[in-house]
Parts: sequence; C-alpha cells; structure tokens
Amino acid sequence: MAGVYHQLPTELLTTAQMYEADRCAISGGISGERLMEAAGAAVVAEIRRRWASRPVLIMCGPGNNGGDGFVVARMLDAEGWPVTLALLGDKGKLEGDARLNADRWEGDIVPLSSDLLDGAALIVDALFGAGLTRPLEGVAQAVISALADTDVPCVAVDIPSGVHGDTGMVLGSAVSADLTVTFFRRKPGHLLMPGRARSGEVVIADIGIPEVVLDSINRQTHANTPGLWLADFPWPRAEDHKYTRGHAVIAGGAAMAGAGRLASWAARRIGAGLVTVAASPEVLPQYTADAPGLLTLPFRTADEFAEILVDDRKNAVLIGPGGGVSRTTHDIVLAAANAGKAVVIDADALTAFREAPGELFGALEGGKSVLTPHEGEFSRLFKMTGDKLSRARKAAEQANAVVLLKGADTIVAAPDGRATINFNAPPTLATAGAGDVLAGTILGLMAQGMPPFEAAAAAAWLSGDIASAFGPGLLAEDICAGIPGSLAGLKKTAGPG
Repeated sequence: MAGVYHQLPTELLTTAQMYEADRCAISGGISGERLMEAAGAAVVAEIRRRWASRPVLIMCGPGNNGGDGFVVARMLDAEGWPVTLALLGDKGKLEGDARLNADRWEGDIVPLSSDLLDGAALIVDALFGAGLTRPLEGVAQAVISALADTDVPCVAVDIPSGVHGDTGMVLGSAVSADLTVTFFRRKPGHLLMPGRARSGEVVIADIGIPEVVLDSINRQTHANTPGLWLADFPWPRAEDHKYTRGHAVIAGGAAMAGAGRLASWAARRIGAGLVTVAASPEVLPQYTADAPGLLTLPFRTADEFAEILVDDRKNAVLIGPGGGVSRTTHDIVLAAANAGKAVVIDADALTAFREAPGELFGALEGGKSVLTPHEGEFSRLFKMTGDKLSRARKAAEQANAVVLLKGADTIVAAPDGRATINFNAPPTLATAGAGDVLAGTILGLMAQGMPPFEAAAAAAWLSGDIASAFGPGLLAEDICAGIPGSLAGLKKTAGPG
C-alpha cells in the first residue's frame, strides 16, 4: 500500500524564468554574491550527507555555474577534502560573481582534461548548468565522454552539463549524474527524458530566493504531484449516491474485449457511480462474466450509440480501447462529441482520424475532452516536430482538448497552455493494458466531475504510484487492484472532509 504523499513545490521554471527569479531576488536586495555562496554551500551540504572526505575533482565552466563550483571547492578544501579544481577556459575571462569566487580560491587551478579523472573518487560537474543551448565540443565533450567510462560518482550543479534545461534533450553528449542539486525550483529538463535519466537524484535547495518572485513569472509548467490536483479530487460525500457520482460509458470492442474490460474496472475502482459498456450484442457476455456490477447495452451503428447517449445522466464517454480503426469508431467519437459529453479518446479512436484530424478537432468542445496518444498515435494525428513538451502544448491548442502524451515522461497539456510532466512512472508500466487502465481512470474521474486536465494528471500519477508500490511482475490488472491502496494514501494527505 502506498503511503502519505507530501506536497512538494510543483512549479517548473524554464531557464529564462530562473534568470528572472534571480534578477527579481537581486533587485529586491539579495546580492548575486550571496546567492552564489548559498548555492555552493547547498551542494557541499548534500555531498557531505552522502560521502566522507575523498579526492574530489571539481570541473568549473566559464559562467556562473563555474562560479558555484569555485564556492564548492573553497568550502570542501576548508574541511580538509583533497580538492582538484579544473577550469574550462581562462580565469581572466570570468566575470561578475564567478570571477569574485575564482579570486577567493587560493589553491591551484588546472586546465580541464580527461587525465584528471584518474585518481578522483568524486566529481562535481559545474561546467555549464541549464543555460547551455548548443552541443558540447572540444575538451568539454572529450571529458564528458571519458566520464561515461568511469564508475566514479558525479554531482551535477543545477543540471548535468549537456542537458538542455527546458527540453531535457542531450546536446551531443551529457554528464550522467548520481546527484543533481538545483536551486529554488526544478526545470523541465530535470523531468523530461533523457534529462531525467541523466540527473539521478534531484535535490531542490533553498538559497534564499523569496517565494514572492514567482508572482512576476508566468508559471504554466508543473511537476505532476498530488499538490497540483488534490484539491479537485472527487472524494465521495456523505450525501452522495451512485447517480451523483457519474455514469461512465465505454465503447467496447469485439475483437479485443480485454481492453474495454480493463478500462471498465479502472473506472469503477476510481469511483464512478455507474459504468456501462456498450458493444455488439454477441460480445457483451465477455464483459460481465467476472464483473456483475458492470452494466451493458448493445449497439451496432453510430446512430444506436448516439441513442444510448441521449440519457443526460450518462455524462462521460471513453472510445478507443480495443475498438478497431473503422468508420464506426470514427462516427461514434463524433456522436459523443456532438452530444456534449466529456470524452476520453484513446488508441484506435485517435487513429481513425489520421486522414482528417481537423474533423475531430472541430467537433471537440473547448477543453472538455482528453486525448491519450502514445508517440505513434500522436505522429499520425499531429504533424509537428520539436521537443516533447512544446509538441504536447501545441497539440492541445490545435485540438482544443487536453492532450496526454504518453511515455516515461508523460505530459498532460491543456489548450490554455498549462502543462504537467509526470515523473513517477517505473519501467514496469510498459505492459499490455496499462494504457486502457489509464484511460478508464481518467474516464471515471471525469464522470465524477473532476476537470479534464486535473483528471488526466491524477490518473497518470496514480498509475505510477501503484506500479512503484507493486514492483516487478506488474500486470495491467494489478494497477486496477492497486487503486484502493493508492487512494487511501491520498486520502490521508487530503485530510478529513
């Protein structure tokens, strides 16, 4: 069973926004020198928590990230650690607070070289930080490539050098850190793959930047934690009954009924008051054989499906899992959208519009629907390139719907520009049926009135939480079974009420 979940800061700041936070703090009377000293001290504190004194190589770059490295070197040296400080570039070209702290360093400064890795028992990467925008080259690239062939632990200052702070993309090559110490808030690159894999454990250090600086920053990207959506979670109230908790409808497939069954289990487990599977009459017994609480209705045509949705109490619809790519699938999506229902569109229901995606986008009401593509489905529906976060945002705006773009770093994006990055999903979630459970969980939450963006974010987080608690051997059925335990932990976090 999962435990109590502490609400951490969810804001993710781009590199430009972090520069703005620094600027606001400095204009408010906190000097850059003080911020750099606090940053270096935070890195030293995290190092001392994990390692005893040992030979440490501190790699400093030509900017403020390198300045942080000079502070780390000075403080570790004062505590008796054997420190080698290697600088990329010329000390005489350092400026501002970085130059100030370079001048305070009383030890030797040696040119950065791969040879320095020999004999180091710990490496501090203070080369570039999040501001890097072009691929590494020359000495820096050679050193980082050589570092990949060692097993020496590495601590990155701010973000591993070579990882783009806004996209998580590797710029040619990048450090693989065991620990990354960042400041004030994380950046998208800490959570987006492959940057997340390169960052290791990420610690957010308080270096004295006041929270009020966030008021001047347009914060639209968040880490997906319960603090983002827990206030909107539809906990049952004492006066509730099955009809007030929503009636979800799932279009069930004939050839792959298991997908719809998994989705229906998830929708019921997450709390939907009623769940109906609508499918061809001959396959309906497959859905109810082990689920006596599940309702079923027969349909063969889109018109018959539309008749099912005439009932206003049926307020949320899922189409796609196991449905097949067909004209009927295409038409029932439009029927659900035209009926004004909250719609979750998954799998084959997305691919059914690959020849005319505009037809789908034009039918969706603003922000009321959720599309749940994996990368293949996304590329068939949206003709765009770029980093994953930007693509998800553009797709949500284009589709006029919430887009959940699946992956190890699942992104949920809304048409208004909000986005959240999920980062708790273990590799075991790569199992058949996990996407069907995810879609059913979103459906069940939306049926209970949870807004689409928050419902999609909550469902993604719950899947990761359950899979992490379960461990190896996970099946999609186990995710459904794990929903009550995860909800119990969330309820403790939410408190009474």
